[in-house]
Amino acid sequence: MKLSNKIVFGLAAAVAAAIVVYIARRSDTKRMLNQIADEGYETAHDILFPDKNIQAKHVQYGPVITI
Repeated sequence: MKLSNKIVFGLAAAVAAAIVVYIARRSDTKRMLNQIADEGYETAHDILFPDKNIQAKHVQYGPVITI
């Protein structure tokens, strides 16, 4: 097999794997959103994406007491 054929085959395999991963993640997200919609929960970020821990820096006005 020529080197160019190996490269093309490798790229095709990588693209196919990326598509499969994309479809799997999309399917999981849709399933989770449908379940949440059926149960009547709000669509808050912490409910939709419980595995993501977001510690956003926010501005707090007024006195800040740190212990």
